[in-house]
Amino acid sequence: MNYSKIPSAQTVVAYCKAFGIKNIVISPGSRNAPLILGFNGDDFFKCYSVVDERCAGFFTLGMAQQLNGPVAVVCTSGSALLNYYPAVAEAFYSQIPLVVISADRPTYKIDIGDGQTIRQENVLEKHIGYSANLKQDVNHAVKAIEHMAPQLLEQSQQAIEQFNAGEVNKALGVAVSKKLPVHINVPFEEPLYQTVQQPTIGAVKAQFDREISKNDFSELLTTWHGAKRKLVLVGTNAPADIEQKYLNRLGEDASVAVLTETTSNLHHGQFFSSIDSIIAPIEKIENSEAVFEALKPEVLVTFGGLVVSKKIKTFLRKYRPKYHYHIGQNRANDTFFTLTRHYKASPKDFLKVLYNEKSAMQSDYRDAWMAFKKRYEKGRREYLGQIPFCDFKAFAIIMETIPATYQVHFANSSAIRYAQLFNVDASLKVFCNRGTSGIEGSTSTAIGASVYASTPTLLVTGDLSFFYDSNALWNNYIRHDFRIIVVNNSGGGIFRILPGAENTEQFATYFETRHAQTAQQLCEMFNFGYSRANDGESLATQLAHFYQISDRPKLLEIFTPVELNDKVLLGYFEYLRKR
Repeated sequence: MNYSKIPSAQTVVAYCKAFGIKNIVISPGSRNAPLILGFNGDDFFKCYSVVDERCAGFFTLGMAQQLNGPVAVVCTSGSALLNYYPAVAEAFYSQIPLVVISADRPTYKIDIGDGQTIRQENVLEKHIGYSANLKQDVNHAVKAIEHMAPQLLEQSQQAIEQFNAGEVNKALGVAVSKKLPVHINVPFEEPLYQTVQQPTIGAVKAQFDREISKNDFSELLTTWHGAKRKLVLVGTNAPADIEQKYLNRLGEDASVAVLTETTSNLHHGQFFSSIDSIIAPIEKIENSEAVFEALKPEVLVTFGGLVVSKKIKTFLRKYRPKYHYHIGQNRANDTFFTLTRHYKASPKDFLKVLYNEKSAMQSDYRDAWMAFKKRYEKGRREYLGQIPFCDFKAFAIIMETIPATYQVHFANSSAIRYAQLFNVDASLKVFCNRGTSGIEGSTSTAIGASVYASTPTLLVTGDLSFFYDSNALWNNYIRHDFRIIVVNNSGGGIFRILPGAENTEQFATYFETRHAQTAQQLCEMFNFGYSRANDGESLATQLAHFYQISDRPKLLEIFTPVELNDKVLLGYFEYLRKR
């Protein structure tokens, strides 16, 4: 094996290996050559090259999301690092262990006008689990140091190596144990490409404290069993994270209403999966306050990550439960300003003990929610039969025809919000970047996640999100069974449902961002199969063979009428109100 001659590069590579971080995504450059040489020189690592740093960050995030473990992304010095920031912020709020490793210039070359040089130390500190700023080795490039910063030679190389080892170990420990992104910044002086056959640093071992929580659920259980109106709300949750037998017990309890989202990956006939279809129509009726009071829970228990539905946030912030308990290993968000306690445990740990001693309580609480669910399910079928082709109808067709077991990624804004209105097959594994809810990086994330997926991957995205991340297709790791559906409504159509001057030129330009772009030329450039649809008949025709085995990935672009979509969506909730 070849090792970089620079000890700090050896240290970073050795600790990544000790922590079992096998996958390394590299954004090509020069200053990061010592890291590239080290990772590529060891067969333990699987290296990927993604040129665009913003895409590389999200590609890495998708892979870490899929593997449920840390994956490293490596870049050169300068603004390259800043392009990782959107993915870092997403990883921070989604609690995904993204390991950012940046090469840097020596401290004495910063802020003197040297090229590709910025203040990299702690630059990600607001959205990072730990920032490790390594020290420059003084036994490498000695002549350069003597010439430009001779005072550095007063430091002990041994002390530097001990410091660097401790910082790298601490950073990677945080990534593994806390599921948070971390940043390791490594300054290098030229020459950068020298290698040695044997490492100059000693053997390393991963050492970190694993947090072991022993939870006493007695307080929660007492409150739970004494309440007749319990609401369980589940946000983003990994597929197959909770055994179905525990979910069945929740579903059998008439005093519990379980509200799930598309990203929850939980399914039961007694759960409520289209939250907005229940709450939005109630908001429009005359006695809405009385109805909401009847649906108000005494106890709220939350699992998982962030919640998409604005309607449920508004409801629970106004009609606050007396108690709110969050069950989860990492962060607990006080989204509804009522958080009573955070239990650092997995939901299945709680569910195991929930019904051990007492049986389900008699209550009409779940039935109160169920009446509205039956109403919207019947109303949705009727409404779909009345409306012309549009976003709403396109998503209804898409959701019905996704093949079983697929991994499905939804882009943010309209794509995930429309998906929330329809049923999801229980065999699908659903993901969405809800940490920051930004439109950037959805395509890159899905491609990264697909690399290790056991089944094919589908990305469902809007046009703006897709074009914004079009460099994601500049990627050599896209599988032939990767599929993209782009719903092209010629701009940010979701903004048309908000109050404002929808019909003005100002709105079309600065809010909606009207355009006439299509994905066809991008598909030709990146060797994707391309097809298009602009009505229900052509969409059904294209979907009939869209998922068939192929020798290259495919993209289906669906064109919908920009000035109709918002009216149909708002009309859906109004239709449900009148039922």
